[in-house]
Amino acid sequence: MTWRAAVLEAARQETPSARTLVLRVPDWPGHLSGQHVDVRLTAPDGYSAQRSYSIASAWQDGGTVELTVQRVEDGEVSSYLTDDLQVGQPLELRGPVGGWFVWRNAPPPVLLVAGGSGVVPLMAMIRARGDVRGRQPFRLIYSVRTPQDALYVNELARRVRDDPGLDVRFVYTRKAPDGWPDPPGRLTVATINTYGWPPDFAPDVFVCGPTSFVEAAADILVALGHDPKKIRTERFGGTS
Repeated sequence: MTWRAAVLEAARQETPSARTLVLRVPDWPGHLSGQHVDVRLTAPDGYSAQRSYSIASAWQDGGTVELTVQRVEDGEVSSYLTDDLQVGQPLELRGPVGGWFVWRNAPPPVLLVAGGSGVVPLMAMIRARGDVRGRQPFRLIYSVRTPQDALYVNELARRVRDDPGLDVRFVYTRKAPDGWPDPPGRLTVATINTYGWPPDFAPDVFVCGPTSFVEAAADILVALGHDPKKIRTERFGGTS
């Protein structure tokens, strides 16, 4: 893989601490939903730093790549990408990376389990399914601290409204919306058992989020009888 020049074409503020970057990459080879890229920033004095970010956009979209970046406390790269990078400014990308944690328009139902910004590659899968008008039923269980921390809320609501094959369930760990039926709390066996697919449906399962979240969710899925070979995980540092 080689480093490619990219330019910020547009940006959207998703939450107070998360921003979607629409990057123009003229020689982009295309990607699969679930893959990620390495981003490199280089200062005038030659100092460089790089981080990996999941791709939020589906498949290949006319030479553009979307990344949704969550600001990390004291994160030199994420802070620059969320607060300082301006339209027209360059950065470098390397990728796409990964061939295991990807959705390939396969026929089984799909269960997506996200913790915090772990929803980004799963959103790429939802978007890809929508682009190809896939008929596989999708269910997303999305754990966030508060309603204000949830990414893609309006788009998810629109997609659920327009697509009977897509279902989304939010789990709030710190503060729930007024009138929410469940008290705030972590993902539990009951949550996945109620809102996920039964094991005998043999769903493809994708889990993404902080390491502790991914390990807990994977353990619950296995305890409920899901085939470990059909559970794919992607994890990152930090907290959900």
